[in-house]
Amino acid sequence: MKIRCIAVDDEPLSLRIIEKYAAELPQLEFVATCADAFAAMEVLRSQPVEVVFLDINMPKLSGISMLKSLDRPPLVVFTTAYPEYAVEGFELEAVDYLLKPFSLERFIKAVNRVIEKLTAHPVTQPSHLLVKADKKLYRIDYRDILYLEACGDYVKVFTKDKMLLTKERLANLEAALPIDAFLRIHRSYLIAVDAIEFLEGNMVKMGEAKLPISASMKEVLLKRLGSRE
Repeated sequence: MKIRCIAVDDEPLSLRIIEKYAAELPQLEFVATCADAFAAMEVLRSQPVEVVFLDINMPKLSGISMLKSLDRPPLVVFTTAYPEYAVEGFELEAVDYLLKPFSLERFIKAVNRVIEKLTAHPVTQPSHLLVKADKKLYRIDYRDILYLEACGDYVKVFTKDKMLLTKERLANLEAALPIDAFLRIHRSYLIAVDAIEFLEGNMVKMGEAKLPISASMKEVLLKRLGSRE
């Protein structure tokens, strides 16, 4: 069982320690280290992550505020030098609370709690998206979706055999789709990664269309494709 994780902390030394400890545990797959909450949210938006080792006291946006802002948060292990945050951390259903400086032994104990949580309560993802269009409610299997396009107050949902126009926000549909299968490559486009035919420059071929990839998401997309090789 591989558990994809990230660490979020504004102290470089703390990030290095967590990364070093994680390297000792083959069940952990370290995805990224993030120096602030905004970088972490970008990672969480672009790829699947099961657990976040999250510092609480960070500038601009605290770990607690970041967690509260997520629609579908992963499991969280708080890491902090301030014990007074413990109660609030557990109220947010954190798996564990590591008080700095913590040992490798204590880190392993937290990871074991994560494993117990994941194995005891596996998350069952739905296999379809419900879309309202033409005064009907359509059930669309994830594997049939090519891409979604934002058009003002509407979203066009392109499948292998049709296009549906729904009065919905792209962000809401994105939240309903599995993060490991779909990627927002542009503010107006959300694609099914497995449906990509080819990349050419800053464009991606999806069915009959070529869609633009934003500069910030090009590297993320390449990494996602590379992880599937």
